[in-house]
Amino acid sequence: MRDMFRKIAPRYDFISRAFSYGMDRRWKESAVKNAPLPQDAIVLDLASGTGDFSQMILDHLPRARAIAADLTDTMLHVARKRGVKEIVCADASALPFDDNSFDCVLIGYGLRNFPNLEAAILEIERVTRPGGLLLSLDFFLPANPILRRIYLAYLYANGAVWGTLLHGRPRTYTYIPDSLRSFLSVDEMSSLLLKMGYINVHARPYIFGGIGLHLATKR
Repeated sequence: MRDMFRKIAPRYDFISRAFSYGMDRRWKESAVKNAPLPQDAIVLDLASGTGDFSQMILDHLPRARAIAADLTDTMLHVARKRGVKEIVCADASALPFDDNSFDCVLIGYGLRNFPNLEAAILEIERVTRPGGLLLSLDFFLPANPILRRIYLAYLYANGAVWGTLLHGRPRTYTYIPDSLRSFLSVDEMSSLLLKMGYINVHARPYIFGGIGLHLATKR
């Protein structure tokens, strides 16, 4: 996974926009603006990629502090070049932060890539202060079986086209549908968060449930 993300880091933002019909940034900005965060919030941008969420937090809350954490050094290098000042190379299942460190943990397209989802959620909960937030935007499996098949086929076709055009390798971006085959629906993710102790879990589906935004509060 790390080697794959190293290869695609320079084009990661473009692909995020391409797979979301150009709506990716608007979804993220809406989530940040509507999250009930203090003006001086301390935020962890986990699986940060190139630091989209970090930049949006600092644009929206100039007194906030945003730390971008990712497993891939190349992604963090791109984030630093874009102006993200605090970066940490870290594994989501073993975060190098104290308990109750953050007002919010933001995760952009990361949950489905964690090898052990429940262990990662427990670690996210550990570093979030009581009453703090988890905010995640990710790909999900549509609940409708027919839409699910159509959606996966679309992602494979789209990934193959962009992989061929940008890298000369059709399988470069088919990791997205590959990672989705054993993942969850938007509602299943909401149920998992509730099961693991989060409260006030709100979910907003996009693209017929193929993308989902979750906002949850640590008890």
